[in-house]
Amino acid sequence: MRVEEEEAKAKAMVPARRTRYSSLASEATPLLSRSASLPAEMSSSSHATGGRRTVFLGVDVGTGSARAGLFDEKGRLIGSASSPIQIWKEKDCIEQSSTDIWHAVCSAVRAACTLANVGPQEVTGLGFAATCSLVAVDSDGSPVSVSLSGDARRNIIVWMDHRAVSQAERINACKSTVLQYCGGSLSPEMQAPKLLWVKENLQESWSLVCRWMDLSDWLSFRATGDDTRSLCTTVCKWTYLGHAHLELAKEKDTLSMEACGWDDDFWEEIGLGDLLDGNHGKIGRSVAFPGYPLGSGLTPTAAKELGLLAGTPVGTALIDAHAGGVGTMESVSEIESKHQVADEEAICHRMVLVCGTSTCHMAVSCNKLFIPGVWGPFWSAMMPGYWLTEGGQSATGALLDHIVGNHPAAPLIANRAASQSVSIYEILNKILESMMQERKAPFLSALTEDIHVLPDFHGNRSPIADPKSKGMICGLTLDTSEKQLALLYLATIQGIAYGTRHIIDTLLACGGLSKNPLYVQEHADIVDCQIVLPRESETVLLGAAILGAVAAKKYTGLHEAMRALSAAGQVIHASKEEKLKKYHEAKYRIFKSLYEQQLLQRSIMMQALQ
Repeated sequence: MRVEEEEAKAKAMVPARRTRYSSLASEATPLLSRSASLPAEMSSSSHATGGRRTVFLGVDVGTGSARAGLFDEKGRLIGSASSPIQIWKEKDCIEQSSTDIWHAVCSAVRAACTLANVGPQEVTGLGFAATCSLVAVDSDGSPVSVSLSGDARRNIIVWMDHRAVSQAERINACKSTVLQYCGGSLSPEMQAPKLLWVKENLQESWSLVCRWMDLSDWLSFRATGDDTRSLCTTVCKWTYLGHAHLELAKEKDTLSMEACGWDDDFWEEIGLGDLLDGNHGKIGRSVAFPGYPLGSGLTPTAAKELGLLAGTPVGTALIDAHAGGVGTMESVSEIESKHQVADEEAICHRMVLVCGTSTCHMAVSCNKLFIPGVWGPFWSAMMPGYWLTEGGQSATGALLDHIVGNHPAAPLIANRAASQSVSIYEILNKILESMMQERKAPFLSALTEDIHVLPDFHGNRSPIADPKSKGMICGLTLDTSEKQLALLYLATIQGIAYGTRHIIDTLLACGGLSKNPLYVQEHADIVDCQIVLPRESETVLLGAAILGAVAAKKYTGLHEAMRALSAAGQVIHASKEEKLKKYHEAKYRIFKSLYEQQLLQRSIMMQALQ
């Protein structure tokens, strides 16, 4: 299949839109950014001596941009770059273009290599991570529209798209046994409801699609021509039963095998039995563990577009949040790492908080755990041989952007931030510090005693699993000042943190929001645990690069590569102040009551409309 011809066949993209305010999420990386400090051993002097570095490349496609990061053999970032991508938002429908995304990926990779002075011969392996968006292509690999507009460019249903809420409800009503491995119900953010929506609303597109793919799998396919899917994507978003591989993995000396985990009865029951044709060809005939080398590496065409060498090993991909887990889970101190090197269960006592546009709470275990409202257990979806459980919040960085960006005082603060070359959130953090001094508040968190936020502006993913849940703000006034915006910003952070407390009690943190000290400290205090920040802030890129390192056979497996390339950074400790703990306990009770009030209100209105 000549998937390389897609670029020539697709229409040219319009320029990417830019948001008014910079996001705290990882997508907000500057268009071209070099790591703040380059280790001496990684300077370009290695070229002068004729030495050849071993460099691992990670590519992460987020909601707003494609990013590329280059890492040395110690897992240190030596250069990165970013390129914006187009997005269309119309009510619950959110769409993107695979053509545009591939252009952005190529631009970011070339720019990162230039900035880090890395030659194509030094890139030893490559891995992709991306949002769990749904891509539609025809038999030639060309885009097929998934948009009611009919625009052929718009062939991706973005992960946060909520057009398929009713389809998800109907699928969940069938009570299939596969649902017990998804926390008891499918989210409209997963792929089966979206597929059913397309079949019911876009018949022509449905008939044209040859492959339905998760975005990270499509990127690997576009790069290598190999249509092997990842256990990560298929298990977490497609109801694939990864544990069907468990016995086969023991019997066969292979990490790639014919797909054996599709529940055909489930797909027939929900009305998508036609996806089973051709031995599941449209949704995946073969599935592999993350990091498994795909095909013969980069195809000549893809290599030329990326500025790399043909044949460069490419590892089976990960969803972006899961790549963050891979890049963070072994971010422990050197002493702790040495003590636990032989303890395969040590990793089961950690949890990763991957925070960006949305937030995922990732934990692995040796045995499967069924927790209502928490996705999973997913076998080998992040780390081969381990069960993954995954909580999450559908909008966190996106919620902060929404709350701040729509406030009357935002433009003034944004202009001030731009003049100082800092984030709007840094300005807000300083305003809050000043307000604490002015009001002689006992601690910064006390400023929001009259403002409470339920952060379910895009539904509740965990632990309630209610896509119809709505956001709530209690305590609004007519005040439109900068100080009032700062208080609303703080209350929103606290609402997000209370949501995290609702899900977990211990965590590691990575992602764009982890770069905001106020955000991290509020989480540490509210969850009442220490937060370990990884040494490298670009952990999703590192996780993707680790896939390339495994594919290049530099390590025997994913876990060994994680231990070699990850390290701990700053540790944020929870406050021991009893008055602060009492304050957060009170606000947490209010937080939970907000959803209870919403359910009561929903019931009252339902009865009134009967």
